[in-house]
Amino acid sequence: MQIEIDKNSGFCFGVVYAIQIAENELKNNNKLYCLGDIVHNNVEVERLQKKGLITIDHKKLKELKNTKVLIRAHGEPPETYKIAFENNIQLIDASCPVVLRLQNKIKTESDSLKDYGQIVIYGKIGHAEVNGLIGQTKNKVIVIENTTDLDKLDYSKPITLFSQTTKSSEGFYQIQEEIKRRIKLHKAKQNFKINNTLCSQVSSRNEELINFSKKHQVIIFVSGKKSSNGKMLYEVCKSQNSNTYFVSNKDALQKQWFKNVKSVGVCGATSTPMWVMEEILQKIKEISN
Repeated sequence: MQIEIDKNSGFCFGVVYAIQIAENELKNNNKLYCLGDIVHNNVEVERLQKKGLITIDHKKLKELKNTKVLIRAHGEPPETYKIAFENNIQLIDASCPVVLRLQNKIKTESDSLKDYGQIVIYGKIGHAEVNGLIGQTKNKVIVIENTTDLDKLDYSKPITLFSQTTKSSEGFYQIQEEIKRRIKLHKAKQNFKINNTLCSQVSSRNEELINFSKKHQVIIFVSGKKSSNGKMLYEVCKSQNSNTYFVSNKDALQKQWFKNVKSVGVCGATSTPMWVMEEILQKIKEISN
């Protein structure tokens, strides 16, 4: 049986950066707080917990004083920095540079529009990155998860569209085209500004995974269940290869998936560590033997 790990899968540079910072800090200290899961992958979170990384939420942050807290790649709203200053908390900021640039763009746009225009974010409601983006506008933003949510918009006012960095390019295109259609339908004469703020490292994965999924009889897609990026990329693989299976670790593999199979591809989300995919490759070898 031929088994191949997709060379383009694994951590994006933002996640790699955050984990490196956490590990470097833990070399000198046996404890470090992290605001939210450092990555949406439970096995990687558990590995770092054994080294002393403690995941906290925003409620716990307000209770802490005189300590260090890591900000993960997703970024945070201004309120988090204010709490840290008031509680003498040293923030170790591992926000992804792509996310930080997006935050600055949204803040600048929000300040210029004031109360008249509408800032729209194509993203997942409640997602950490989206919460950070909302905070840049003092909560004056409309989050759109799908075209149905576009009923929230007032098409007589200017609209500026952004996207969560990890959303699909296809979904973003559908949203912008539907907004254009509704503007035309309402015969509205107003400005519609489109900002393609998708991460190129994530958006390019779609085409790469389409080609990879076609190469093999069976695809094993590896991701944490919390990863929205993982869910999206899994659907990309599934659309090309019906024999695509979602797993979070090697224990989820089932023998019947590999019966009379000569070629297997292993791939994953931008939050999936390479070592987990390598463990799965070894497990598949054991099953095939």
